[in-house]
This record gives sequence, structure tokens and C-alpha cells, in this order.
Amino acid sequence: MHLLEVSQVSKHYAGHTALNQVSLNVPENSIYGLLGPNGAGKTSLIRIITQITGADEGEVRFAGQPLQPQHTLQIGYLPEERGLYRKMKVGEQLVYLARLKDLPPAEAKTRVKAWLERLELAAWWNRNLEDLSKGMQQKVQFIASVLHRPKLIILDEPFSGFDPVNAAIIRDEILELRRQGSTIIFSTHRMETVEELCDHVALINRSRKVLEGRKTDIKNQYKTHTYTLLTRAPVAHLAPSCELLASQPGPEGTTEQQIRIGEGGPNALLATTLAQTEVLGFHENLPSMHDIFIRLVKE
Repeated sequence: MHLLEVSQVSKHYAGHTALNQVSLNVPENSIYGLLGPNGAGKTSLIRIITQITGADEGEVRFAGQPLQPQHTLQIGYLPEERGLYRKMKVGEQLVYLARLKDLPPAEAKTRVKAWLERLELAAWWNRNLEDLSKGMQQKVQFIASVLHRPKLIILDEPFSGFDPVNAAIIRDEILELRRQGSTIIFSTHRMETVEELCDHVALINRSRKVLEGRKTDIKNQYKTHTYTLLTRAPVAHLAPSCELLASQPGPEGTTEQQIRIGEGGPNALLATTLAQTEVLGFHENLPSMHDIFIRLVKE
């Protein structure tokens, strides 16, 4: 089931087309990567989903229903440009933001305390936000985005400004939120985050969707049929359907070769190689999401 369905959505600004007939389907309980270069239209789409702006054409459906104002209570949004009140106390501010999401006062306070303890911020309850480091402020903003236990969480560059330790803490919290039933949309330029966390991805470029699907299916779609072969001794000849792309010395006197495999498949290559020398390693070189991103954006 799809929690969010975007159908033929377009958005125009004074002669500029930000989105052009974009359609997306975000599966329920997934981590969905929304990718694209700067100016591609990602932020315009997020603003339509969060109802900050409206679409000029098309439809957005949330949990099977046309998107309505009341659905904002089931959406959490962490914008790339953080926007908390710097002169307001941390605890007071989070309780206030939770109340805006219809949480009763007592429940809001309980949840805020629990989250501050989980992210090691409990001692800062009565301190102004401006007294916190940038990373700590971003933790507070993350808490504000998920306090009300939304069905859909939209995170725009959530790891920006975090050191590796705090990035790992937030990553683990995101995975836990997914385990608890949330659906998460990542808007990011960090392909290592996409590789690690995302189940599904979509790529928007120049206002149009150019790619969408399961990450594993997309990698298979763009694979180059190349393999790395590590052998004890150099291989004198390959199977007829194979092409040697590169060869270099491996560790401890071994040989590493990059090979493109044709119709015969891996078994033909291995059979020919094993007749000549010992095979120490063999794996397919699947393209990374970074490689696919660069290729499609350049095209």
C-alpha cells in the first residue's frame, strides 16, 4: 500500500516551471530517497505535500484520501533551513510545538522529556536554544519533527552539520521510527545515506521525474555486467563471451582483473578460469547510487 501518491503534479512560478507532471508513489513503512540536483524541484514538491503551497495541476493523496489540511497533523517535517525560536527555552519550545500538533499538555511534556533524555539533552530543558551548539539545535529540531508520532516524516538533509557520532544517533532513531510504523522521505545529496538507509528512491531533474523504484531494482537496471576476478596467477585466456577491461597486481602476488561478461554468464568465466588457476575472489560490480545519479543528471 502507498501512504503517499503524487499524480501528475505541476507547479509554476512567474514563468519558471518548478515541477512538470511529476508522479510518485511512496510505499507505507518505507524509507524513500527523494534525490535531485539543486533547483530540480524537490523543495517545491515537499512544500506541496506539507501544504505550505498548493499544486497548479495534479493531485496528492495521503493514505488513500485526497490531501486535506487535517493531514498535516500526521506529517512531520524537518526543513533544510532550520527554524526554531533562538530566545525560547528548549523544553518550553518543544512543548509548544507539540501542542500545535494537538497533543494534550501533559502528554506533550512527557514526550518531550523522553526525547530529550534519549538524545542526551535533558540538562538543557531550561536553556535558551541559542545557548546550544549547532548540532544540539538540530537534535532539538529533529525532536520537534517527530514528537507527535507522524505517519509520514519528511527529512530535508537531516544529517547536515552533525558529527559522525551524532549522525549515527539520528540514523538509529530514524530506523527505529520506521520499525514503529512511520514512513520516511529523505531529501538529500548524500548518496552514502541513500545507500545505507533507503528502500526506494526517486530522482527529479529539471522539474521532471526521471527515475523511481526499489533501490535494488534500479541498481540491477543500470548494472554494467562487469565483475572483479581475483586469482592466484594471471589468467592466460578468458571465456569467449568475456572482455578484459583492466588487470593489475593484487595482494601477495595475486592478480585482479575487471571483466565484462557476455552471454555465457559468470559460470562460463569461472569454468575457464578454474582450469588455469585458483580463484580467490569473484563479485559483480553493481553501480552505486552516486554513479547512477551522476549518469542520469549528466544525460
